[in-house]
Amino acid sequence: MKLRNIVFPACFIAQAFFVNAQAPENWYNLDKETDNVQGVSSEKAYKDLLEGKKSSTVIVAIIDSGVDEEHEDLKDVMWVNKDEIAGNGIDDDKNGYIDDVYGWNFIGGKDGKNINKDSYELTRVYSYLKNKKRNKKEEERYKAIREVFDEKVTGMQERKQNAEAIFTVISSLVEALGDKPMTAENVKAIKDSGDKINMAKQLFESAFAPRLETPQDTFPVAAILKELEGTLNYFSDGLEYGYNEEFNPRDIVGDDYMNSKEKIYGNNDVTGPDARHGTHVAGIVGAVRTNDLGNKGVADNVQLMAIRAVPDGDERDKDVANAIIYAVNNGAKVINMSFGKAYSFDKKVVDKAVKYAEKKGVLLVHAAGNSALNTDVESNYPNKYNKDKTVKAYSNWLEVGALSWKDGADAPATFSNYGKRNVDLFAPGVDIYATIPGSKYEALSGTSMASPVTAGVAALVWSYYPKLTVKQLRQCLVESTVKVDAYVNVPGSSGATQVEFKDLCNTSGVVNAYNALKMAESMVGSKKK
Repeated sequence: MKLRNIVFPACFIAQAFFVNAQAPENWYNLDKETDNVQGVSSEKAYKDLLEGKKSSTVIVAIIDSGVDEEHEDLKDVMWVNKDEIAGNGIDDDKNGYIDDVYGWNFIGGKDGKNINKDSYELTRVYSYLKNKKRNKKEEERYKAIREVFDEKVTGMQERKQNAEAIFTVISSLVEALGDKPMTAENVKAIKDSGDKINMAKQLFESAFAPRLETPQDTFPVAAILKELEGTLNYFSDGLEYGYNEEFNPRDIVGDDYMNSKEKIYGNNDVTGPDARHGTHVAGIVGAVRTNDLGNKGVADNVQLMAIRAVPDGDERDKDVANAIIYAVNNGAKVINMSFGKAYSFDKKVVDKAVKYAEKKGVLLVHAAGNSALNTDVESNYPNKYNKDKTVKAYSNWLEVGALSWKDGADAPATFSNYGKRNVDLFAPGVDIYATIPGSKYEALSGTSMASPVTAGVAALVWSYYPKLTVKQLRQCLVESTVKVDAYVNVPGSSGATQVEFKDLCNTSGVVNAYNALKMAESMVGSKKK
């Protein structure tokens, strides 16, 4: 599943609109000492460490929902398969993929059609177990899965009803106020004996009015209704597609889905029907830094390989595995993976692909997830372990949590997953301004943004120190983090629970380009002696 920037609160989603402070421009590239915000110090590195130095191009694969390869801030840094002649319908480079000029799309068909919506992995696992002859072990798992599935469906139905009720309440107040702004003062003055309006007034006065500083402050109606509309769409899609046992768009692809060894399927449409998420991720890694457009990518000498494997729903393990293998075989040195899910249908095929990338010296950077969960306890896929969490982690994997631009207890993003063992480090992931389709830009939040910040730092270090092995590069990144020595709010606790930052990830810190480059220089220098 695309780790969406929008986080849906359980009761009222309006709280996000009552934050007055704004993130500093380009904050993820800034430095704590120089700029008073905990970015990754890439601007400082370019100025103080890299000026006049030569670098090598690093290919970064973006496995995601799709990338707008014609975006004004990305078109000059897109990876181009020079061995393929665009549009001739021939597999010129004999890699099995016809006209794969910018990458490949593993969730499309030969006829050019594409999957947009897909079901959740929980639904697919539940349906698979439900419809097969089960042994004793499978029967136990089926019962457990069925219970979770039923809870998820019921919970989403209830949240959808709550959101609909709030939407109705606010809409009724708008109608009752007419041309008057929605302030606590004006709402209180509404004269109407109807139950609907009275209920709306009570809800406003208890839930929304306390967030306004004065009775004359205006409630941001348009923004709230827009957010509510998005929330309702999310819940509607979840029920219609995500948790729908009967929904299966795989016929569009036309592959033998149960054959995990199948490699050649899909099409060359790397943009797809909704490339917002993937385009944003790509821009964080490597949007052109010198053209005075939009945002500055973290890395200054990259080529971005677009691989489409993530639908609006949960990604499928077969597609993820093939996307990793495609990236490795076509020269990617860093692979960004801003997606995840709570269940895995075929973990073995993904593990095999990760091992292949490890053998070939390719770094995998993965977003930890946006559910405010402790992944030392809760399952999250894909992950850095072969088989289970008791074994040694892959040496080429980085798991990334999201950092806010705020100081102190509010440093971890409120939505970020965490784990003293399973999450390696944190990176900026709140209010990250970057590319979206149509040569536009937008600020989004999520571990989906923190992961490409880290991938960008990795590519930056490797471009200036290309002789580092993947293990050495990873060592540079994890051992050079800026340590956060503070008690912080546990994500999802609304400030009610605090722990030391070191309990949220195993490095106790935030990825830092400046420090990583200095460590890389030290490594290379010691080799020369």
